[in-house]
Amino acid sequence: MSPSIQNPLFFIGRLLFVALFLPAGISKLAGFSGTVGYIASVGLPLATVGAALALVVEIVGSLALLAGFGTRIAALVLALFTLVATFFFHNFWGAPADQAFVQQLMFFKNIAVTGGLLVLAASGAGAWSLDARNNR
Repeated sequence: MSPSIQNPLFFIGRLLFVALFLPAGISKLAGFSGTVGYIASVGLPLATVGAALALVVEIVGSLALLAGFGTRIAALVLALFTLVATFFFHNFWGAPADQAFVQQLMFFKNIAVTGGLLVLAASGAGAWSLDARNNR
């Protein structure tokens, strides 16, 4: 694929990840106590620490992807975060029958997001990024 197509696609791909993670991080910040309660509701320990960690990962990771700065590391951290969160918060196998289908959809959507983040970690941010500028 030619760079004239590849570079905009890398950038658009990064923006689409930002569209998923940045609003989620901001909503965790704005509704911090609700986030803590939700984390505690699934039985995880240190819910306050987990909520703080989640919002930092989502906000800082999103900003890193937006700028294309430390993209490979940010994508790996977001991939690991997404994968772990998926198993705790979308465990369709343990959900009531009326909720299992939606939880299964969310589970596999997150698996796909994790896959996309791993591809981004492997390929890098593309030429329209601070990573590319710093490597010149």
